[in-house]
Amino acid sequence: MPMRHLAPLLLLYLVLLLPCLTVSGQSADPDSEWPRFRGPAGDGTWNSPSLPDDLTLITPKKLWSTPLGAGYGGITISDECVYVMDRVKNPTEVERIHCFDVPTGRLLWQHTYPVTYDNLEYGSGPRASVTIHDGKAYTLGALGHTHCLDATTGKIVWSIDTRKTFNAEPPRWGFAASPFIWKDTVILHIAAQPGGTLLALDSATGTERWRSGNDPAGYSTPLVIQLEGHSEPQLIQWSPQHVLSLHPDTGKENWRFPYDIQYGVSIAQPLFQDGLLLVSGYWHGTRTLRLGTDPTTTPVLEWSQEKTHRGLMSQPLYKDGIVYLLDRSEGLLAFELATGEILWKDDHHFTPKDRNPQISLVWASQPRNIAAGLNANGELFFAKLNSDEYVEFSRHQIIGKTWAHPAFTSNRIYARSDTEISAWQLWD
Repeated sequence: MPMRHLAPLLLLYLVLLLPCLTVSGQSADPDSEWPRFRGPAGDGTWNSPSLPDDLTLITPKKLWSTPLGAGYGGITISDECVYVMDRVKNPTEVERIHCFDVPTGRLLWQHTYPVTYDNLEYGSGPRASVTIHDGKAYTLGALGHTHCLDATTGKIVWSIDTRKTFNAEPPRWGFAASPFIWKDTVILHIAAQPGGTLLALDSATGTERWRSGNDPAGYSTPLVIQLEGHSEPQLIQWSPQHVLSLHPDTGKENWRFPYDIQYGVSIAQPLFQDGLLLVSGYWHGTRTLRLGTDPTTTPVLEWSQEKTHRGLMSQPLYKDGIVYLLDRSEGLLAFELATGEILWKDDHHFTPKDRNPQISLVWASQPRNIAAGLNANGELFFAKLNSDEYVEFSRHQIIGKTWAHPAFTSNRIYARSDTEISAWQLWD
């Protein structure tokens, strides 16, 4: 075919590809990235550079919305693409992985696969966020189906049913920990049998690199920490029976600390600051561990509290020695990390009192102590949080009831419920 005929076809191809075009796995604008659970750093930090001085003037404007099936999994954003998972039952029961265009909400690609939830409790849909890394999308379904897809096209790179291949044992409410990338591995919290509380797969091929731990699977996504003055990282996993520390390159266990939880509800990621590691559970409250000076030293219990400080799904925030955590009975608490002393409680101001309260909290501007939160009723709020008080500046209804983590980029929020996903511009 003559080149003059090929040129228009090439141009059309580039236009179609552009919304998800990847350059070395990075977006041209880092403020437009939310590529994994809890954001770019995995710690709930947004820090929008354009956040207005006067937060009372925030008036969300809907940019687009599109129908979506059910699920609890959060939203991720990378290279002008929006990623999310859901489940539908008609005409057949499937889990779906979606990729939408950031500017328009247009569906760019979709991957589906059959599932049978049967009597899975709270079985609306997938729980984990899609993890985007180096042009690949990594997913984990509620029943253990894991995929590596080309993030631009949705083409399968590799896929594994972890129950069949690794004898993974789903917890009571299904797999929920998002895939965690470490170097050239993807780490899954799936309780592979035997000896695979955590399982590391080659991110390019899906072949097993290592497995470690004999605990059952919980719901908490892994994280990597590093002690001050030590170059060796620690992979921290909160399981239903222990807080575990492993070497992320090999899976070799550094230490374990017992914390046996009722119903296995190890959900929120641990928080590590100032040499202290905090975990907080619904039934048995908070344990705060003082880590040793060496990664292999078993930590000691700094303090614990079972009557208050009882978190569930909501990830705590931290700044200047203060933790902000949603307690199951008292609402949002501010307390000292070092001692557990409660400084204030909001008495359910930010989210309704409920058996399973939930807020997805992020730092909208950590230097200014400004947090943004999406509560269980689908209300987006902005508030100042410090050791003395909380001050709410604005609140707007943007989605229906939801427990799913939204994504924040630049001046936008992307949120989902069991029926739709929507994008909102928050200020000009």
